[in-house]
Amino acid sequence: MAAGRGIGLILLVVVAGLVVGSLLGELLGSLFPAGSIHDLIVRGPSIGLTPPATLDLRLLAITFGLSLKVNLVGVIGIVIAAFTLRRL
Repeated sequence: MAAGRGIGLILLVVVAGLVVGSLLGELLGSLFPAGSIHDLIVRGPSIGLTPPATLDLRLLAITFGLSLKVNLVGVIGIVIAAFTLRRL
């Protein structure tokens, strides 16, 4: 899959699949009432810096933070994005 493609393109497609899939998961989750199906679609681990890291240089303070919330539909979005990239 990586032959002839840059790692940046592969990473971009995977992250785009995760973002679109997670958004769709949140939208689908709002359609279902609270229960096991809703929890299966919406819940997932958060990956990232929690709390954000701060670099204080006395003259300048920079805060770094990144968090990805992965749910079931987000993983399906990654798989669909990978198959789409493979077809290109």
